[in-house]
Amino acid sequence: MFFGYTHCPDVCPTTLLEWSNLMRAAGADLGAFKLLFVSVDEERDTPSALKAMLASFDPRITALTGSAAEIAAVARQFGAFYEKVKRADGEYSIDHTVKSYLVDQEAHVAGGIDPETPE
Repeated sequence: MFFGYTHCPDVCPTTLLEWSNLMRAAGADLGAFKLLFVSVDEERDTPSALKAMLASFDPRITALTGSAAEIAAVARQFGAFYEKVKRADGEYSIDHTVKSYLVDQEAHVAGGIDPETPE
């Protein structure tokens, strides 16, 4: 599971590309493995925006979104951080955890991977 957003300029697309490359290289050896991309931007990340973004990545990546309260509840369960940062031009970005959470078949967090973790 990875928390991010579609307007992320760097970490999110890079992480999704790295996961896609790893998943494609593993092929069928992954079994039922799936990556869940949880949007932390309920304002801009509509289902159609998420679908358009994920079209460039491995099809085993599924995007999830919800209300602000639902997203906050899931993030708390994982200890994930995100915070809207207003910019001078009136737009905003979102600072967020860059860690991917590994969840076992019993829905327990089994570990994590961050950009410093070797392949």
